Amino acid sequence: MAVVTLCCFSVCYSNIRYTALTNNKQCIADLNGTIAGLNLRNWKIMPIGSKVNWKKHRIKQSGFCGFVMKSSNEPVELKERPNNRISAEEVIGVLKSLSDIKAALSYFKLVAEMPNVVHTTETCNFMLELLRVHGKIDDMAYVFDLMQKQIINRNLNTYLTIFKGLEIKGGIRQAPFALEQIKKVGFTLNGYSYIGLIHILLQSGFYREAIEVYRRMVSEGLKPSLKTYSALMVASGKRRDIKTVMGLLKEMEIVGLRPNIYTFTICIRVLGRAGKIEEAYGILKRMENEGCGPDVVTYTVLIDALCNAGKLENAKDLFSKMKSSRHKPDRVTYITLLNKFAECGDLNTVREFWREMELDGYLPDVVTFTILIDALCKIGDFNEAFVTLDIMREKGVLPNLHTYNTLICGLLRAKRLNEALELFNGLESLCVAPTAYTYVLFIDYYGKSGESIKALTIFQKMKRQGIVPDIVSFNASLYSLSEEGRIEEAIKIFDGLKNSGLSPDSITYNMMMKCYSKAGKVDKAIKLLSELVENGCDPDVMIINSLIYSLYKSNRVDEAWNMFGRMKKMKLSPTVVTYNTLLAGLGKEGRVKEAINLFESMKVNGCPPNLITFNTLLDCLCKNEEVDMALMMLYDMNFRPDVFTYNTVIYGLLRENRVNYAFWFFHQMKKIIHPDYVTLCTILPGIVKQRRIDDALKISKEFVYRVKNQKDRSFWEDLMEGVLIEADIEHSILFAEKLVSNNICQVDSALIPLIKVLCRYNKALDSHKLFSKFKTMYGIQPTVETYNSLIDGVLKHGLMELAWNSFQEMKNGKCAPDVFTYNLLLDSMSKCSNVNNVYELYEEMHSRGIKANIVTHNILISSLVKSNNLDKAIDLYFDLMSSREFSPTPCTYGPLIDGLSKANRLEEAKGLFDEMVEYGCKPNCAIYNILINGFGKTGNVEFACELFKKMVKDGIRPDLKTFTILIDCLCLVGRVDDALYYFEELKSTGVDPDLVSYNLVINGLGRSGRIEESLLVYDEMRSRGIRPDLYTYNSLILNLGISGMVKEAGKMYEELQKVGLEPNVFTYNALIRGHSLSGNPDRAYAVYKKMMVGGCMPNSGTFAQLPNQS
Repeated sequence: MAVVTLCCFSVCYSNIRYTALTNNKQCIADLNGTIAGLNLRNWKIMPIGSKVNWKKHRIKQSGFCGFVMKSSNEPVELKERPNNRISAEEVIGVLKSLSDIKAALSYFKLVAEMPNVVHTTETCNFMLELLRVHGKIDDMAYVFDLMQKQIINRNLNTYLTIFKGLEIKGGIRQAPFALEQIKKVGFTLNGYSYIGLIHILLQSGFYREAIEVYRRMVSEGLKPSLKTYSALMVASGKRRDIKTVMGLLKEMEIVGLRPNIYTFTICIRVLGRAGKIEEAYGILKRMENEGCGPDVVTYTVLIDALCNAGKLENAKDLFSKMKSSRHKPDRVTYITLLNKFAECGDLNTVREFWREMELDGYLPDVVTFTILIDALCKIGDFNEAFVTLDIMREKGVLPNLHTYNTLICGLLRAKRLNEALELFNGLESLCVAPTAYTYVLFIDYYGKSGESIKALTIFQKMKRQGIVPDIVSFNASLYSLSEEGRIEEAIKIFDGLKNSGLSPDSITYNMMMKCYSKAGKVDKAIKLLSELVENGCDPDVMIINSLIYSLYKSNRVDEAWNMFGRMKKMKLSPTVVTYNTLLAGLGKEGRVKEAINLFESMKVNGCPPNLITFNTLLDCLCKNEEVDMALMMLYDMNFRPDVFTYNTVIYGLLRENRVNYAFWFFHQMKKIIHPDYVTLCTILPGIVKQRRIDDALKISKEFVYRVKNQKDRSFWEDLMEGVLIEADIEHSILFAEKLVSNNICQVDSALIPLIKVLCRYNKALDSHKLFSKFKTMYGIQPTVETYNSLIDGVLKHGLMELAWNSFQEMKNGKCAPDVFTYNLLLDSMSKCSNVNNVYELYEEMHSRGIKANIVTHNILISSLVKSNNLDKAIDLYFDLMSSREFSPTPCTYGPLIDGLSKANRLEEAKGLFDEMVEYGCKPNCAIYNILINGFGKTGNVEFACELFKKMVKDGIRPDLKTFTILIDCLCLVGRVDDALYYFEELKSTGVDPDLVSYNLVINGLGRSGRIEESLLVYDEMRSRGIRPDLYTYNSLILNLGISGMVKEAGKMYEELQKVGLEPNVFTYNALIRGHSLSGNPDRAYAVYKKMMVGGCMPNSGTFAQLPNQS
């Protein structure tokens, strides 16, 4: 290859003369001349050296060097080279102008060999990219090696270009894999390249990959630098990976590097943050022993660790030790101490450090004043906080945004919203511009107060102000949406975050997964977990715990365990919460052996159980007839049992009918810990069941006199409810009678469960007798709650007269009826469609000064709708709405919307629905179901689907009925694909389809001629354990026959008989139609005769299906 380098000694506008070096001979030629016999007319001249300033000086001379190349792109080889300097821009400019890759590489090598010229990262990366495009991997290895030899910085683009050349996807994160590949094609990394790559990975946030590259580097016998070790230790420390940090400390010493103050300080910081204070002190002592004394930063880091661990006195002692040493506290030390003690609300110590800070010559600045204000806010002294704000200004220290944010945060924490808003609104007048964080404070406040609409309003206001939301803003906005399960709005926020160029973090993903889980969309939550991992976010163990819980809750046990198995791949260690969740799940499934194995594996895996773990396992054992094993475990426990522990074992003993043992165990418990309400509600039902009434009374008496709760209404009601579950009604009544006759129980609430149970077992008259006995014989004065329970019970059994007598007794006695009493009677009357009597009772209630509540008005409206007085019901609604005291509920709107829908007044129903939303009354699932059904059945399925979407957007979870209605309506208008979409959506929510929903899909597919799909759905239904009914078979027989599959229809007919179903007229009509359509009239008539013989009377449809009808 021939290259000629040209050096000019004279350059002008009209003529250029060159000195050319070729074949070791110097020649001089004009531009249009020849050099050493070479014709230059068709040669391309490429500049290498300095430039000519043509614009400023038309005839100015300047030095010039370059090389020429034939127009055929055949360069002429160069023997001697000029000494001029060249810029990166010039080199890249030449490389860009060359279309031949060989010529470009020759030029690149030429520049590389010039004594006074060194390539830059930019020129090398450009050359690498050119070679990559042309697939020149070997030459790329040469360029990379040149970069190493000439110590040219290898940056992120260098490695990305090489990875692309080898078709390695995934960016720099693939470095560990890529190193193996590039080695195979001739790339060799030296120590500096490894070090640079490790730092690039750390800067890109790929910590694990950086560690892998470091391990590879060491395995190849290369020595990392002290700076590299420090960077890796810092990155490990941020992840609380103590094991790796301390391991790196040992490894650096093995390779001959001596830790310095900075390295030791990193270790102290990491150990301190993990609460390993003793180990942190050990590092401090080692520093002193090795002559590497701590500096002010080391002391400050350890002070910070002590404060975080709650060892405030130790922090003060270390501060005193520091002051007595040659290292005096600096401003950061004081800020650390002030901040930590302020967080604890220790104002006296804050002021003490404040004085010492001033004595050491550090005047208070905006940071320290803000810390003081924060301390005052934490103890609720807002007056002093605002006084401090004034003192700041007097001393010439201007409060900054952080100061105001601190005050706003304190006010919101104290729920002083109006003052916080006033301060926020005044920021503009103080020439302080709020940032995203200021808005986040309010978004967070509203979100955690359950006011997601206001939180979103603040978020939108922030964007209107031109403030770009950060990740914290998005996460704060997502919080309340995830708590309320408002999935559609949460998705919009999540998508908005991505579209803004931000990457979701672990918190974002956690809340979105929580939102999906609440909406029953566990699959989408799991999909999001995969996205989290792919996007380089470190999964949080709390996220996994939440998903395991959600999967178990959805009865997807195998998937929950698979998720547990994935934790190891994600390099996450299960926490005690993880194990407790799995143990609880195993307990519910009765998998005792697996639960014990899992429990025993906890210690092996470095996760010691806590008391909750023991209690969970005990619960598993006791509920699965393994009480003896539970007792053995209890005696071996290294935890002090709590009341839950004892209650669990007592429950297990009683479950196995070991009442004597439970009774003994209860008395052992009393020696250590006092029984609680749950203990009594657990043991007494078992004792009463054994008819040991006296023992039950003794336990009750001891407990009551200790806690003094003879008149605790809820306790006695709960206790009797538990007794009634275990014991028979006769002995339960006897126990209750003895409780009141012995003055152990002095309230009537023990009577309420007895009345309810008697009424439930159709003994309403007995409940009335017992009520009278307690009142007259035992002197128990019934309260309105007991009367209401009695009236409610007898009304449910149609004993209106007895209910009315009790009502009259209340009015005549000392226990006046309340609004609930009247509502019971009004509701009973309204069910009889006796509107006049309803209004008479309502007037009486009003005259007695009892104020009607929303339930009363809802009963009146419902009563009018049921009695076909829809317009009167609507008039009553509007009359009530005109009064400011009426606040309608979904139960107000439900009957009205239902009545309007059934009357085919759908536009009015929709108008009332819109009014309901506008009023702020959130429609429930039942309201949506009414409207979806109304519009869907009239053929307006588009609007029905829109209502469904709105329902989901508003955070209302559709139920089985919602999906069933929508599927039915879509099938009716022939939109079977849409029906199938909602059917699949139903299954994805975790709600199991029932027989009705399957029948609708099977019939819809059959009617649309998609009989094969219909049969597949039929098989799926049976595989889920749902038994087909006669409707299922009739639908399949009919549609199989219409599709010409008469033989299969006959098999369905035989199958329905085998499962014990009796064919009806529709079954026979379907068979007759199938045979008729297939041109087999004899078989059609044979079915007709069989029908008649079987005693099934034909209908008009039968004769219409028979062939040859005229």
